[in-house]
Order: sequence, then structure tokens, then C-alpha cells
Amino acid sequence: MSAIQQHIQEAIDQPVESGAERGLQVAVYRNGKLVVDAVAGIAEVATGRPVTSDMPFFSFSIGKGVAATVVHVLAERGVLDYDTPIVELWPEFGAHGKQRATVRHALSQSVGVPGLPPGLTVEDMCDWDKMCAIIADAEPWWEPGTKIGYHAVTFGYIVGEIVRRASGKPISQVLREEVAGPLGVADELFFAVPRAEQGRLARLEDAPIPPEMAAAMEMPEDSPLLKLGPAECTTAAYGNRADVLSANIPAGGTVTARAVARMYAALLGEVDGVRLISPERLREVSTVAMSGVDQIFGFPMLGLWACRSAGCAPVVH
Repeated sequence: MSAIQQHIQEAIDQPVESGAERGLQVAVYRNGKLVVDAVAGIAEVATGRPVTSDMPFFSFSIGKGVAATVVHVLAERGVLDYDTPIVELWPEFGAHGKQRATVRHALSQSVGVPGLPPGLTVEDMCDWDKMCAIIADAEPWWEPGTKIGYHAVTFGYIVGEIVRRASGKPISQVLREEVAGPLGVADELFFAVPRAEQGRLARLEDAPIPPEMAAAMEMPEDSPLLKLGPAECTTAAYGNRADVLSANIPAGGTVTARAVARMYAALLGEVDGVRLISPERLREVSTVAMSGVDQIFGFPMLGLWACRSAGCAPVVH
């Protein structure tokens, strides 16, 4: 065991032993090589299954970085362009003044459609065509490209439908064929997880919230955070649902730490002979595309095309 592997192993064993965490995966690539692949704890209380390196976790917004990667790979192949108006691929999206929205705006979360109508259910979210129709017909909260705001749920549908219209394939298939397959992690990097594979997954749990934190987390009724999607989307129960796991909802993803770390390593450079994008494109996609006060959270934010999400570190817990 290398010194860095041992150091990380000790670091993740401690919170598991203390009860602060149930199970963890940590993976690190450096210069295209896997240098840390550590696990600790259990993946399911009922069975006591231990966490293993090849065990996928439903990981919420880590999927945003994966979805963006699919777009960058298609751009590298010449299938689409960042400055293409979305309406050229998806005409219905132009409703209510969104005609000038571009693929670039979607990736940088400045497209202006972060919200969803009240009353939507998780079952609705599993209906791809219904969700895309709702989002296409939505009135923008701001003129696309003029402000930035976290598209917690809608990001996945917008990017995913751009991919589907440009390639003719659902984003889960493009991910498998263009990213996960070439990297050798097709069984560890998913959007729609086949039912037959779901028994391999870790089971999520909601962490208890201390009373003092619960009070601080209370939001006013007009908070934009309450308009981003069904409240259940932030719960462990949501991430354990078979219909959610089977659906294409690319605002989240089901991954192992080592698979998503391998994907990012292959964006940065070569991994076992595979490089997802050219050095020239890497310079472009790692450039700040949008900045300003986030219209959802209210604090300054930078929009990076490669991955605009606080949840996109290759650490899964």
C-alpha cells in the first residue's frame, strides 16, 4: 500500500468508526494513473454489505459533470457546437422568448429555466417526454445568457435533450458508447441503471439533522429553492427508488468514485490510451463561461462549462 493510499484509508476509516459516515469511496487520479482507490464502511444496514470499489452510489449532482462531459465529447466529434441555438436542435425550446438560448448557456447554467411548476411528482420526473415538454414551454426567469443560477433538476433534461436531438440517442446510451465504454467503466458510470444492475448499488440513508441546523435551514415560502423540483428529490428515498434509478434524470448520476475520477482524468489528459477531448478544447471548457450572483442561492458564482456543480468532486458518500 502506498503512503498516499494509506493516508486516505486512515482518513476515511475514522468517520466510519465514529458513526459520522456509514460508507465511503475515495478515488484519486494523478497524471492519468489511479493513485488512490479506498473504501470504508458498509453500503446497506439491512445486509451489512461492505462498500467495494466497484459499487455504484446514486450521487445526485455529480451527474451534472458527467452530462456536461457527454456534451463536450460530442462537440469534440463535431456533432454539436457550443454556440448553436438550442432551437436549431430542439425547436420547441424557443417558446416564451428563449430563442437565443444556446448550448453554451445550458452548460453554464445561465439558460434561465431553473424552476419547475408546482405539483410535479417524482413519477412525472421519470417521464422524459413530459418533463422536456414542460421545460420547453417554460417562461424564463431571466433572458438566457444574462444571469447565472443553479438549475438543480432542469439542467439534466435540457442537456440531455440537446444530446438526444443532436445524436439521435438518449444521453444514457451516448454516455455508455462515448465515455464510459471507452474508459472501461460502463458498469460503474450510469444515468439510467438497468433493473438487473440495481442490486449492486449502495442504499442511501438520510443523515439526522441537528435541531439547530434544522432551524437554520428553514426557508421563506417565496424562496426560489422551493421552486426547483419536488421536495423528495433531496432525500435518500428518492435515490433508492427503482423507477428513478431506471430513468434518465441526468441532473444526478449513479457512479463509483473511481469511475467518475477516471472520467475527469480523461478530460484532463490521457488515461490508458483514451483522451476524451483535445488539449485545445480542454482550455476552452475550463475557461469561466459566466459569472455573477447566483439567482437561486444569492452568492457570487462562476460557471465552468466542464462542471458547474458543487457536487462534482470524485468523492462519494
